[in-house]
Amino acid sequence: MKRCLFTKLSHATEVSVNNTENKLCLYANLMVNFSVTYEVGVNKSETVLFVLPENVTTEGSTCNNTTSTLKLGFGDGHSWAVEFTKDNKTYQVDSIVFTYNLNDSSVFPNSTSNETKSVTAEPRITNVGVDTYYSCKSENVQRVESVTQTLYDVTLQAFVTNGSKSDTDTVCAADLTSTTVAPTTTVTTTAAPTSTPTPTLPTPTTGNYSIAPDFNSTACLMATFGLRIGYKQGDKVETINLVPSATEVGGACGVNSSNLILTSDTITVMFTFSNDSKKFHLQALNVTVKQATGAVVVAANTNMSIWAAAVGSSYMCNKEQTLTVTDTLTLYTFKLRVQPFGVEKGEFATAHECSLDDTSILIPVIVGAALACLILIVVIAYVIGRRKTYVGYQTL
Repeated sequence: MKRCLFTKLSHATEVSVNNTENKLCLYANLMVNFSVTYEVGVNKSETVLFVLPENVTTEGSTCNNTTSTLKLGFGDGHSWAVEFTKDNKTYQVDSIVFTYNLNDSSVFPNSTSNETKSVTAEPRITNVGVDTYYSCKSENVQRVESVTQTLYDVTLQAFVTNGSKSDTDTVCAADLTSTTVAPTTTVTTTAAPTSTPTPTLPTPTTGNYSIAPDFNSTACLMATFGLRIGYKQGDKVETINLVPSATEVGGACGVNSSNLILTSDTITVMFTFSNDSKKFHLQALNVTVKQATGAVVVAANTNMSIWAAAVGSSYMCNKEQTLTVTDTLTLYTFKLRVQPFGVEKGEFATAHECSLDDTSILIPVIVGAALACLILIVVIAYVIGRRKTYVGYQTL
């Protein structure tokens, strides 16, 4: 079974470490998401998703001439440590060591182990100029054994001189070839606007996607839809379809939050659903598109409230929907049906239909229009009749 404890980080983790002279020697401002799979029984496991919290300790951090360690402690026995080394002109990150305590039931409920485990990742952060800080908005995903760490919006500086953070940065390679779109706080769901250029691509193929806790279980999250992405590239709008047959499915099912991650060679989309025990909705979208030129478009919106339905039911919209994720990136869905919670026997429950599909709302509109026309006809007939009567009186 997979359990999601947290799905997004609203604040970065910012820390400063001083040397023995009480001057700044290490600085970090970053976001880190963790995914850890652990045993809860014989041949049974759970996966938890959590984040590096805003409040951490720096005990164990060290600053030396050619080596430094940034160690962040949090929770009950968990830590995240970055090892730096320096030569004459540059410095680099040699490793990241994540240590987690399986005896912490608040993070790892029902764990059969009380061990404290560590994994070591090599994040390829190299050739950072001395007296500059490392900057990387793009995601840096590190998978080691049963742990996945995702770093993003990273600012790091080791071997700080003169006791103050540098104003000059060394930008990661991923950011040099990417276009990062800042998250927005609004989203609209409408029929395709007339201002959007008519897509030249065929209607996307409908894909069937599902997440199961393990190979022997039925689905805990189900979705079916066709997906197109439109994004601005200069003065042009480019469009691309997600091809289901070339797409890998990932994600996690949780009590109050579930994720569906679709990954192809050119597209990665993460849908984050949440529920309040009565209703669920799509809360966040993270989209990455790799262009043929090698450039990368990244867009995110973590403040959404669409595709809402009662927990234990599904949400359905057969008509084309337009989801404005940011000012420069839009998702188009076709023949959509999703159920991120309360799936039973691997089947969709009764669907809540979107307003675009619900033809029942047209009935009062049609009846109202017909009554309006009838009233107009009566008024016109009355006016014409009055005129004829008036003319008749004048003739007499």
